[in-house]
Order: sequence, then structure tokens, then C-alpha cells
Amino acid sequence: MPDYGQDLQFGTFLTPDATAPDRVVELALLTEAAGLELATIQDHPYQKRFLDAWALIATILGRTSTLRMTTNVSNLPLRPPFVLAKTVASLDLLSRGRVELGIGAGAFWDAIVAAGGPRRTPAEALAALTDGIDVIKKTWRSGPAPLHDVEIWIGAIGPRMLALTGRVGDGWLPSESYVPPDTLAERNARIDEAALAAGRDPVQVRRLYNVTPSDDPAWAEQLAELTLTHGMSTFIVGSDDPAVIQRYGVEVAPAVRALVAAERSRAPHEHEHERQGEDEPLPTGDVHVGPAGDAVRPTPDDGTRLSDRAPWDDATRPTYVSPHAPLTWTAQERATGQHLVDVHDHLRSELAQLFDLIDQVEAGSIDAGRARSLINTMTMRQNDWALGAYCQAYCRVVTTHHSIEDQSMFPHLRARDADLAPVIDRLEDEHHVIAGVLDDVDRALVAVVSSSASGESASGEPDGLARLREAVDLLADTMRSHLSYEESELVEPLARYGFY
Repeated sequence: MPDYGQDLQFGTFLTPDATAPDRVVELALLTEAAGLELATIQDHPYQKRFLDAWALIATILGRTSTLRMTTNVSNLPLRPPFVLAKTVASLDLLSRGRVELGIGAGAFWDAIVAAGGPRRTPAEALAALTDGIDVIKKTWRSGPAPLHDVEIWIGAIGPRMLALTGRVGDGWLPSESYVPPDTLAERNARIDEAALAAGRDPVQVRRLYNVTPSDDPAWAEQLAELTLTHGMSTFIVGSDDPAVIQRYGVEVAPAVRALVAAERSRAPHEHEHERQGEDEPLPTGDVHVGPAGDAVRPTPDDGTRLSDRAPWDDATRPTYVSPHAPLTWTAQERATGQHLVDVHDHLRSELAQLFDLIDQVEAGSIDAGRARSLINTMTMRQNDWALGAYCQAYCRVVTTHHSIEDQSMFPHLRARDADLAPVIDRLEDEHHVIAGVLDDVDRALVAVVSSSASGESASGEPDGLARLREAVDLLADTMRSHLSYEESELVEPLARYGFY
């Protein structure tokens, strides 16, 4: 089957373990921090060791700012479609459009019956799902409507379920363990045939895939091949291992994007010619996305400083001089290095948002308590691997991130190139300094909120907004300097050696 040209998305498939509820939330926060778009949750209400999937999703949505969520997949026999539709619409409104709906006809019927649900034959289950999707769509039309056009992704394996997906589904969500790659072509064809018979373009049906983690160095190439050959465009890794999630977000996903983008950029007739011939291996590290030497460019620090305090002396920073020949900057190398710069640029933009919030409080357009709430929803202090700041306000999330850096990325770089050790040591020292600066910002925010709660004017309180602005000025100076230094020293080594 062809590449449908759908945008690539990546996510995680998390276990709602009731024995470690905080850890499940932390893994979702790590999913967002690692640059992944989507976190999905198993929905088995009859499983006594699992949290309720939608209650967990609501909690995660409240702790994140960009992450999209769905069940993988909702158990329709135990989720009345009208109530399910209202739950999804409500969460989509509350999260500003970050909810989709994965849904299935049901399985494990003994457990469903034991939990008070119906026992259905395959035909009855298909009919109930067909009716249920119709009820859900009608409920959204009558209100409350979701904020955005929520996609319905169907977990389908058999021919009749695949046909239903082609007729009414917005996405197909199978698992690699049940639908191996060598069966994708036949199943995609069934979806396409049903879509065309219903007057739909098969491209309207997103092709998602729950994938198993892999240690194979060619994992990114294998996923890219699934996109280019079978049209799979959303890859959801099933793992509760922080190191797997981290690698998937910062290394594998960017590499897949680069490989697919490079192949899609080729002339259409070249694609057609290759599809007619024998199967050829997908181009990997030898594919260039630009001319040789087209290196990733760090975002420079313009030297502007807002604070009269300096947490460190920039002149004492060590620099790394690579003993190796210059990189040719293949697609995968560029993807790895550019991802670091892109995430850092996002952190820089959040600093601008923080300054804007302070301006709003000073102007009286929002109250101080709301400002602190908004700041706490930002991903800045969750994004540990790129930011390198150990913020005590998110101590449990930071503990997970800190262990990943300490146990994985830094030891990996040190082992691959001993000349990097002085730079890594300095970056670790700066991480601790930034943690203290973030604590100062949080203490200043508490002072602002406390003065507001007591009825005092925040802008007129000597230690209120003035103290906050001073702390944020220092944070901005520190972050701009640190992020640029980290990029200038680590973009090339990370592109050469990877994150792990």
C-alpha cells in the first residue's frame, strides 16, 4: 500500500497501574517533555489493579499543556456511548482541544459480564459499536460539542470491523502484536475499499500503530518503512520504561520524521519507479536532507542581560573540540541535533510568556493567583532533559528525568568521547544553579499570591511583583546563556553519538 502522506505523530501507551498512580502521571509528563504528541491509556474497567482510564486522562490533562490524550481503546460494553460522548466532549473543552477517542467493540467477555456488562457475539458487538459511534456523533452535534473535531480511532482486526473503520472511522488503531507488519497491506486494503464504497477518500482514515519497543539500531528506519510502504503515520510505543520513552522522543521519532521527509521530498516519478521494482531497503544514514556540511545551527545568545546579577562567569566555561572529521550531517544526524534546538527554542518562547503574564498582572488584566496557575501549567520545569533544571516544585517528575540524564545521556557521552567530560561537568553545575534560580522565581510567585490573597495590592507591595520581575530577569539571563552554551557544545556530539 502507498504512503497516504499523513502527518507523522508519536506517542506512548501507558499502563494505568493503581499501585503506582504518581508514576503513571510522571510517565505522561515525560511523554510531553520528550517531545511526543500523544499519550494513550489502556481501558479495562474490570481490572482491579488499574485506575479508571478517563479519570487518569483528566488528571494528566490538568498537569500538561500540549499533550493529547485518548484511551487505547475505550471498552464500549462498559462505557455507555452517550455518557462516553459527554465525557470526551467535556474533557476536550476543558483541555482546549487535546482529546481524541479510541474505541473498541469489546473483548474478555467473562470479565465484562462479571463487571455488570453484556455478553455479545461478534455480530452483536459489531452492531453495538456501529450504533454507539452513531450515538456519540449525534451527542456531539446536540451538545456540548467538543472544542475541536474529535477523531474516532477504531481498534479493528477482523474484516467487518475493518470495513466499519473505512465507512465511519477517523483512524485505525491496531497493535503490532495482533496485526504484524506483514498483514498491514491486506487490512489497509479492506479499509480503503470500504472507504471508497462509502464515498470517502481513504486518506481521511488515519493509520495508527501500537508498536513494541526495540533495541535495534535500525528501529527508526523500520518505522519509516511502515509509513512509506503501508501508510502508517502515528506510532504509539507500549512501554512504562522512562528510558524507552526518552529515547523514543528525543532520538527515534526525530529520525523517523527526517527519513520520511527526505523520501517524500523526492520527485513523484521517482517514488512510482521504486514502487514498481523489487523491494529496496529504505535509505538510512546516507540520505542527506541538504548539501554536505549543512550543519544544525544553535540559537545564539545575543548577550542581552536584564539582571545586574550573574550566576556564573561565562568566560570560565570549557569548550569541546572534536577530534573527529566533520560530520556530513545525514538526515538522522540533523534530526537528532535539531530536536535539541527546537525544544530549547520552545523553552525560550515560554520565558516570553512568563514576562507577558507579569505584564498582565501589573496591568490588572488578570489576578496574581491566576498568573501562578498559568505558569505552573507550562512545560518548562517538566522538560528536564533539555532544560537541565532540577525544579523542586516538580520534584517527582524531576527525579525521573534526573535519573535518565545521570544514568543514560551523560554517561553515554562520556563513554563515547572523554574530551566531553569538562563540558558535561560544567553543564551539570549549571543545572544546579538554574534549579536555585527557579526556586527564587517560585518563592517570588508565592509572595505575589500571598499579598493578593490578603487583599494587598501586588504591584504596590515592595516584595511583590518587583521581586518577581527581578527573579524572572535573572532566570531569562541564565536560561538564554545556558541553552545556547549547551547547544553549541552538544549538538554535534549528540548528532554523532545519539542520546543513548
